[in-house]
Amino acid sequence: MSQNTSAKIYALVDKETLLQKGVSLLFHLEHLKNFDIPILQYRNKKGSLKEKKADLQLIREHYQGILIINDTIALIDYADGLHIGQEDIREYSHNLNESVAKVRSMIGRKLLGLSTHNLSEIEEANRLDLDYIGLGAYRLTKTKSEANVGGEALLEAAKYSRHPVGIIGGVKLEDEFEKPIIYKVIGSDLYR
Repeated sequence: MSQNTSAKIYALVDKETLLQKGVSLLFHLEHLKNFDIPILQYRNKKGSLKEKKADLQLIREHYQGILIINDTIALIDYADGLHIGQEDIREYSHNLNESVAKVRSMIGRKLLGLSTHNLSEIEEANRLDLDYIGLGAYRLTKTKSEANVGGEALLEAAKYSRHPVGIIGGVKLEDEFEKPIIYKVIGSDLYR
């Protein structure tokens, strides 16, 4: 018997996408108030620490949920957690257990999420001290054209995760998923 859930929206607010669309962060945050969004990730791959800090402070003023920073561990004091990619986590050590231990020593018990893309990475993540995993790309996406699309195979792989899963990549507001997928990570579909 399948357990359909209403996966919660995990909003992905990407600064480069905002700039490309000509949308201010403040305008986008106001628009996001139209949705029930318990968790929001701020991603800015090119900005300075000063810019990112200012953006996090602005988000805090206009958003009441859980705020996750992508990769920028130096700004963890301004967020409730950190999401880190496969390549970025390995900058701390090639041994994933050591990497996660180092990151945990810097962020304490704040939320920690790790990007995964396949069953092998899910199985590695199962042995790590994480709060959730991101899994994708589920579908083609305009913002990450180089992403490998896993489609339905990712939904099957997600069942092997011992951590809650956020499915990412072309996810739409109307999509529904089964546990352990509890978050639908949505970026572009929130711009309608």
